[in-house]
Amino acid sequence: MKEVIYMSITATELKNNLSEYLSLASTQDIYITQYGKVVAKLTVPFESKEDLARSLFGSIPSTRTLEESMKERREKILRNNGT
Repeated sequence: MKEVIYMSITATELKNNLSEYLSLASTQDIYITQYGKVVAKLTVPFESKEDLARSLFGSIPSTRTLEESMKERREKILRNNGT
């Protein structure tokens, strides 16, 4: 299985060194934080479907449906956005 490599940087760091991080994003995921929270992710644009499926495997418990997980995620996003 392919090892997942990622880094975390601040939005200011991204702004100051954009070209460097765009180059790095072709080989690893880069999470961008603002005020201590992840707000975005730079990632490889042409990841294989097989690698993507493997990365998601096990992320939803077998006791839950996809619809239940999607509903929970939407509710969490709404709570975090204060609506």
